[in-house]
Amino acid sequence: MMGKKKEKGTLIVLSGPSGVGKSTVIAELLSERKDIYFSVSFTTRQPRVGEEDGVNYNFVAREEFERMIANDELLEYAEYVHNYYGTSLRVIREKLDAGIDVLLDIEVQGAAKVRAKCADAVCIFIVPPSFEELSRRLHRRATDSEEVIQGRLQKAREEYREIPNYDYLVVNDKVSDAAAEIISILTAEGCRTKNRMNLVEGV
Repeated sequence: MMGKKKEKGTLIVLSGPSGVGKSTVIAELLSERKDIYFSVSFTTRQPRVGEEDGVNYNFVAREEFERMIANDELLEYAEYVHNYYGTSLRVIREKLDAGIDVLLDIEVQGAAKVRAKCADAVCIFIVPPSFEELSRRLHRRATDSEEVIQGRLQKAREEYREIPNYDYLVVNDKVSDAAAEIISILTAEGCRTKNRMNLVEGV
């Protein structure tokens, strides 16, 4: 028997260093869980090869992003490697209020801002099996200069210091295993008493 639709969706925050494979894990997760809304972030950076506007990111000019900041239209935003990234507040509220789970792919600065505004957010940090493996993945991507790669690795070391602020730590060694771990986390979160009280009301 199907239970009642939950009254409020869960906000899921996913962070991890550049090159850890977040996008691949998210694609696997969304193929397994069709009921999650993936929030497409806004960014001022240029699209990479193969990226589509409105799918991977909403690509906007810096002036437009700064207008959104001024009008308080963002749940969070941060500047990362000289580009802005941010999340639309209106879209997130609409989905959560409709009982739909929302997934955010954001870096640690943005995640800290979300935690401050949304105490119920479930925060998950993804790491590679080792730091050496992260370096290998960044080099294998062949999209950045050595200087940029070293900058990303240094940034990753700083991001690792934020891990204790997250609820869960997932290792992306094999994509399917990482996605399965996240699904297990979401199943457990959905079973929390506060998320199931609607099933026993009126008893």
